[in-house]
Formats: sequence, C-alpha cells, structure tokens
Amino acid sequence: MTPILTVEGLGKGFVLHGQGGLALTVMRDLALDLRRGECLVLAGPSGIGKSTLLKILYGNYLAGEGRIRLHFSDGPMELGKLPAHAWHALRRDVIGYVSQFLRVVPRVSTCEVVMEPLLARGADAVESRYRAETLLARLNLPERLWSLPPGTFSGGEQQRVNIARGFIGEHPLLLLDEPTASLDAANRAVVIELIREAKARGAAMLGIFHDEDVRERVADRLLPLENYMDDPSRARIDASQLLQENDHA
Repeated sequence: MTPILTVEGLGKGFVLHGQGGLALTVMRDLALDLRRGECLVLAGPSGIGKSTLLKILYGNYLAGEGRIRLHFSDGPMELGKLPAHAWHALRRDVIGYVSQFLRVVPRVSTCEVVMEPLLARGADAVESRYRAETLLARLNLPERLWSLPPGTFSGGEQQRVNIARGFIGEHPLLLLDEPTASLDAANRAVVIELIREAKARGAAMLGIFHDEDVRERVADRLLPLENYMDDPSRARIDASQLLQENDHA
C-alpha cells in the first residue's frame, strides 16, 4: 500500500538570537512513512524535536533540508515546494492538527470554534452544530459551556475543545501533539476511542504521547527521534524560546 506521507532526509536547525546566535540542530536525516489507518508515535524525551516535526509537517516551520511528500490518487505533492497560499486548502481538507494549546479568536463560542473546520468546507450549519455538540458531549464538556468562549476555560476543558475541533473534520492525515496531556482517565479513554475510530475509517495519524498507557493502546509503530540527532542531549532547550524566535522559520 502506498503511504499517505513520506519523509526523506529531513533536517532542521534553529538560530537562537537570544543566546548570541547559537545554532542548534534539532534533527538530521530523518525518514518516515505513514500509511492510512496507522498511528505512528514519535518517541524520545521532551525537547528532542517531536513537536518541531509536527510543525514542519503542518507548514508552521520550514524544513532545513530533505523532502516531504503527500501521496494522492493522481500523484505525489511536494510540501517543501508548496506556496504559502496553498497551505490553507491543505489544512482545511487534508492535514488536521491537535496542538497542546488552544488558540482561538476571542468571544467566539466553543461550539462555533469546533464547527469551524466543517463550515470552512461549506458544510451545512445545522449538521455541523449537531456534530460539534455530539463531540463536546462525548468529551464530557458541560453543555453550559458550549455557548461560552473557551479562552477562560481550564486547561483540561480547553484541550477537550481542541480535540473536538481536530477530530470533527475527519482529515485523512491528523497530527496529534500530546492530546491527552491535561485529561483525566475518563476523557483519555474517549480520546483513545476517537483515535481507534479514525484509524478504522482510514485516517493516518502521527502523534506524541508521553502517557505510556495511552501510547501502548494507540501506537502501531514507534519512531525514536534520538536516532536522528548527532547528540540528543543538545536538544534540551526551552521550547517557548524556539516558538518566540523561530515561528514560521
């Protein structure tokens, strides 16, 4: 079976201007393939480049070197050569992303936040709302919160909104950055169910899960990122500094 995603020779470095222009290599010569119906889990300690890889695949970071290809029925698409304006359609229709942190427009209700990926494709508003409410209920978010903006919610509540928004679009490729980090056992179990259902319908997933129990229950394969660093200990850096200095780098 042809993979939906292939990565060859991927490398990425950052320049830390706040530390005198220190050049840091995060990964070198990384390769992977990801097939439909599969969950590939990135392994390795915090700071080794797992979230960086997801951001590269989502177009938030530019790769320093290597090739990234999505494979469609009419042939492959080179993401490294994709113009900036083409990423909007790709994220809308092909690549979904559940990040660790919820970033939304203020004063937009939780239900509208979750509906938005469907509405962006021209889906019916009534059906979109029904699907959003169904997911929010399944993730045990109280109905009294659905009409409120999620910016003031707790970390666990915001993460459940993020999960609902990420899974509602049923993207062929889904990137998962610690989707269960702030959740209790009951909601972790719901996310595991959502992942298994997505795999059953043929979605391909690339994920980060530090919870060993969750990882064991969803992973088809592990990809240890230590294999793609000259010195893994050099990766222990402040991730917030990378975000501030290198967004869209």
